[in-house]
Amino acid sequence: MSTTPKEALETILTQMGFEATVEEHQLEEGLMLDIKTDDPGRLIGRQGQTLSDLQYLLNRLLFQGDDSTPKVTVDIGGYRTQAREALVKKAKESAEKVRRYGDVIELEPMNSYDRRIVHSTLKDDPDVETHSVEVEGTSKKAILLRPKR
Repeated sequence: MSTTPKEALETILTQMGFEATVEEHQLEEGLMLDIKTDDPGRLIGRQGQTLSDLQYLLNRLLFQGDDSTPKVTVDIGGYRTQAREALVKKAKESAEKVRRYGDVIELEPMNSYDRRIVHSTLKDDPDVETHSVEVEGTSKKAILLRPKR
């Protein structure tokens, strides 16, 4: 595939019937494509599911053409950035509760992208450890926070 990630995403959006522009941003962890559209809610979907699916589809297409292509993150109007900040805040607050009370805390079931954020946020915490656990009836996993022994 000789198209750039930005061109590939623009093609997908056009085929889906969306009028949108795509801005490209280089990040430490790879490429971020930020979609600007008048109808962001339809592309974000419920709890960001449509956005996650769009990102997955784009990465599959890019990897199929060249498996050395770095992973691309797709965002719409800062949705992922805001969601990430909220998740980091929740992880830190939960870790503080574990430290203070010594209880095990279970966070709600999350997709792998969100779990990665929580695990990386708390990976250097000397007092709290995190574990992903299966949740019956769903493909998502919950995260348990517990005191380190």
